[in-house]
Amino acid sequence: MKPPVPLSRARPLWLRDARIEMLLFGVFALLLLGLGLGLRDPWPSDEPRFALVARWMVEHGQWLFPHRGHELYPDKPPVFMWLQALAYFLTRSWRVAFLLPSLLAALGALALVYDLARRLWNHRSALLATATLLVTIHFTYQMRNAQIDPLLLGWMTLANYGLLRHLLLGPSWRWFAIGCFFAGLGVATKGVGVLALLMLVPYLIARRGHWRALALPAGGWRWAGGLALFLVPILGWLLPMLLVARADGDPQHAEYVQNILFGQTVHRYATPTGHIHSPFYFLGIIAFDWLPLSLLLPWALPAWWRRLKRRDARLLLPLGWIVLIVLFFSFSPGKRDVYILPALPMMALALAPLLPGVLRRRGVRLAVFALTLLLSATLAAAAALAIHHHPAWAVKIEQSLDARIWWLLLAIGVAGLVIVALTRVRHAPLGWLLFAGVLWGIYGLWGYPMLNGDRSARDVMLQARSIAGPQAEIGLLAWKEQNLLMAEGPVAEFGFLKPWPQQYVDAVAWLRQDASRRWIFSLDQAMGDCVDRQHAIHVGHANRREWWMFRADAVKPGCAPTDKGDQGGDEPP
Repeated sequence: MKPPVPLSRARPLWLRDARIEMLLFGVFALLLLGLGLGLRDPWPSDEPRFALVARWMVEHGQWLFPHRGHELYPDKPPVFMWLQALAYFLTRSWRVAFLLPSLLAALGALALVYDLARRLWNHRSALLATATLLVTIHFTYQMRNAQIDPLLLGWMTLANYGLLRHLLLGPSWRWFAIGCFFAGLGVATKGVGVLALLMLVPYLIARRGHWRALALPAGGWRWAGGLALFLVPILGWLLPMLLVARADGDPQHAEYVQNILFGQTVHRYATPTGHIHSPFYFLGIIAFDWLPLSLLLPWALPAWWRRLKRRDARLLLPLGWIVLIVLFFSFSPGKRDVYILPALPMMALALAPLLPGVLRRRGVRLAVFALTLLLSATLAAAAALAIHHHPAWAVKIEQSLDARIWWLLLAIGVAGLVIVALTRVRHAPLGWLLFAGVLWGIYGLWGYPMLNGDRSARDVMLQARSIAGPQAEIGLLAWKEQNLLMAEGPVAEFGFLKPWPQQYVDAVAWLRQDASRRWIFSLDQAMGDCVDRQHAIHVGHANRREWWMFRADAVKPGCAPTDKGDQGGDEPP
């Protein structure tokens, strides 16, 4: 295969110079993904949990066994939290640090897709593929969040990049080793990182069938050596953890090892306890969450089929890998949309050679135009109706969100309608690009500060500290991760997974030890009928829950609550 044309001599897409195009696109991607960074705290359900674990690591130096408060947190390996802690050491700001790994993973994935598509095809195809990935709703939304899945996408895209550099553009044993290493790092981040190695399955099929555009590296020991590097990051985390757990003899550490190695991998895949969906669940995710990329599939599928019949391995490998990923997760009863998120970069890569032609088709432009118009009009109409007529559904939403959300949605909707009017059908893809910039820009710069107080629980925790005073201790009862994370001043907690009635007993005993200086901050349901609300203080509403504070004089003697209610366990992975 010929080496890629240098960027300085590449045929540009819109401007006169391909290098300027790449610079402007890089700035646009940074703004789209990064606007709002530092303007909000972690939001549920997952973000406060990981930030709390990372902060505990920084404050207590416990790096091998993650903690959520004083309890061990065995649901995920610690790599993501390590990176958040490292980001904190670099920035000294948790508001920046908790989102930084996701932002860097997103920018890295975009760069890798562009570079690989340019090497396989050309600059124009690569830039269109990268732009398509960037403005796909599922990608943008998830990569702006501080969850493990964006980082996993980054590692798996880097693993796929290394493997494809070797399998399609090689032989390059260095890139094969890099790909295997980052697949292993994906396992240490979240066990399913091993799925990156499934890229070898369509490669073997293509090699056996003598497909075109395929590298044919020889050397059995090098294959084995590369695959051995897959184990390096896994053992780099696993061996110290196992040695420490064995040396200290702590039964909690032994239980943690058992849970993280088996309970959160094989058991959760085979017998999940939540998010049960049909085997066809991911088809709906591809159809709707992957908009507007999914609008291109009716035109892409026949084109892919024609190229596959011509035995083009450049398409077989990414498309075959995507099919294997979707099938793997479809076999498990438990499914979440983020499970197939790492397939998105490879989908964009497979679309790359088709995009210059597909995006010129009037049907495609009509579809993208209709999507932009429909979404903009819906946002504008719904917001205007909520502002002026206050229907029941709007009042219900306002119970959980700031009423100013309607003005934000109205601004996005009106801006989208203006963009639609200016770009029309002829420039519909550009219209969606601009609309995505407006949508995520307004959401980050206006929406983050507006919603942060309630969604992060910052407001109720500041109010709790105001009620208790600067020196008083606050005990957290039936707390969520965001309550402990946002708490100000001295606090105590009585376990997270412990049943609420037991937490209540422990909290009341703690309260009575120093009744003059201690308060309990509690979820409404956890108090049951055992707290006299006439002597308690309603702190506020946050995260769709009501929170109270009380002192010893509000406790009814001899009463023990029995309602376990919303026990607050973790979300499935």
